[in-house]
Amino acid sequence: MSGLPGAGTCPGLGETSDLKSPLGAKFREPLTEARFQQLFGDAEPEPELPAEPRGSRPCGRWARWARWARRAGARSGPGAGRLLRARLPPLRWLPRYRWRAWLLGDAVAGVTVGIVHVPQGMAFALLTSVPPVFGLYTSFFPVLIYTLLGTGRHLSTGTFAVLSLMTGSAVERLVPEPLGGNLSAIGREELDAQRVGAAAALAFASGALMLGMFALQLGVLSTFLSEPVVKALTSGAALHVLVSQLPSLLGLPLPRQIGCFALFKTLAAVLTALPRSSPAELTISALSLALLVPVKELNVRFRDRLPTPIPGEIVMVLLASVLCFTSSLDTRYNVQIVGLLPGGFPQPHLPNLAELPRILADSLPIALVAFAVSASLASIYADKYSYTIDSNQELLAHGVSNLISSLFSCFPNSATLATTSLLVDAGGNTQLAGLFSCIVVLSVLLWLGPFFYYLPKAVLACINISSMRQMFFQMQELPQLWRISRMDFAVWMVTWVAVVILSVDLGLAIGVVFSMMTVVCRTQRVQCLALGLAEGTELYRPLRESHKLRKARGLCVLSYPAPLYFGTRGQFRRSLEWQLGLGEAAAEPVRVVVLDCSGITFADAAGAREVVQLASRCRDAGIHLLLAQCHASVLGTLTQAGLLDRVTPEQLFVSVQDAAAHALERLTCTVWV
Repeated sequence: MSGLPGAGTCPGLGETSDLKSPLGAKFREPLTEARFQQLFGDAEPEPELPAEPRGSRPCGRWARWARWARRAGARSGPGAGRLLRARLPPLRWLPRYRWRAWLLGDAVAGVTVGIVHVPQGMAFALLTSVPPVFGLYTSFFPVLIYTLLGTGRHLSTGTFAVLSLMTGSAVERLVPEPLGGNLSAIGREELDAQRVGAAAALAFASGALMLGMFALQLGVLSTFLSEPVVKALTSGAALHVLVSQLPSLLGLPLPRQIGCFALFKTLAAVLTALPRSSPAELTISALSLALLVPVKELNVRFRDRLPTPIPGEIVMVLLASVLCFTSSLDTRYNVQIVGLLPGGFPQPHLPNLAELPRILADSLPIALVAFAVSASLASIYADKYSYTIDSNQELLAHGVSNLISSLFSCFPNSATLATTSLLVDAGGNTQLAGLFSCIVVLSVLLWLGPFFYYLPKAVLACINISSMRQMFFQMQELPQLWRISRMDFAVWMVTWVAVVILSVDLGLAIGVVFSMMTVVCRTQRVQCLALGLAEGTELYRPLRESHKLRKARGLCVLSYPAPLYFGTRGQFRRSLEWQLGLGEAAAEPVRVVVLDCSGITFADAAGAREVVQLASRCRDAGIHLLLAQCHASVLGTLTQAGLLDRVTPEQLFVSVQDAAAHALERLTCTVWV
């Protein structure tokens, strides 16, 4: 670049100068991918469990089993063994399980969660518009499958209120109740069977969608459901759950409202029918909430002092069942009860595949919510306890869980907020806690089901409402969110209002679209930053607005920290024109400009052509353009757009420091920091 127009003579390396430049500094060699692989290798380390305390090493048979598994994987080839361990996580963590240190905690946590699964599963089944026993099935099969396939050590799966609400709305639309509402026992059984089939078909379709996403390695899609969207969605859905349970709390046989404005339609119907409320069921609901709500609060406030959380739900279920049986509330006051829970398991059968085209529009948001909530919960506890999860393996686990459990008449399922928190508070350490939870639910299905015959359905409605506590309390984070990011606050509020006013499905779509729009808008507001050399270092940092860069002989170092695509090309052009004074007569004309491209994560065809045009305009204006730190993909796009027809390879640099030093060798420039 000795032919720079108007270039002056730079001081020699041994001469004194007031330049704050790294002349004579020895720059590091660029760390190429080949050099990185040579130094560090390409094998991804397997996540390690926490350090094992003395005296808690795996017992001999498990150590021998681990050695056998490693030898079997070696015989079948390193690729097959790695794939087997990746797809069956117990092959990684079970041989290193600390039986003395962890078994008791997993057993206590699993039994505690299983006890909660029993009433909560029956309650969420009513929210799904299917008989209560199918909630027990959904609390058994998905938990068992996730234990074998999931990577979240502290995750508890099963019935989830938001998914039950979404599934119930779809089931009510697909299989509506007759207008008269007075069905015989046989008619009620036929209606329930059709609704169970529709719910199972939704689980099958959502599981198939998640498996398709796994095949395409789309676990990254969970990032598009941002934290404000997920929290606003669950908080708004909790309000829907509360309002939808009001008829059961008051003993009002009202049809379920679906579609847009369902929350307000339900409130209007309840207020209209309020004089016909059942005093007996209203009393049962009031007493149940008077017990459940304080117990929930005690469990939260004294979680560090209690050896295990108080199982308020199962206590309430037992008390209400005994009270209803001894007082004959079902016959004397017409209190709605659960009735007979069939023992054992249903015969496995394939859902009606003819319904799949009708339910596909409902299955997609169910699959997205199930995966997003599960992945975010797993990530929270993985960060807290210092281990990693595989988002694509989570897709496989939840996809297989929904797909296989649908064969046993289960409805859509995912990780749950309440039971996951309960499992952690009770001392759970690994996925083995899920097996103990399954044992509890299995005992109810096989032997203890008749004890729930006289359980009032109003108690299940109260359990639904009390389980929404965490979701309602998410609104307490709004003031802090306002202080941190007004944009995230806007995303939260838009999503919540859309969920409450319209529906959960539409609210989710609006929240995702609005969240993505905020990202696009923020990329369009980015400005080019002027960089200066930080004193005493070799690093170039953005200059503060209160100071100016003096361009004595015209060196200017700029950075554009945003993607360069069709939506930002105009802002990129205007910002560079203003910084370089293109088309204007400047008192201190720029002679050399160094453009730091490290912030340009990608460029499309329109953005690449904009850089090529910039190179042409700089050449016509007598400005020498140097590009530094271009990503390989961005540089490839620029090359395809014809950049090398405007600049030479000598104008491309690995670092800003090298580019600036190269220019300063030929220019006399003063850079203020």
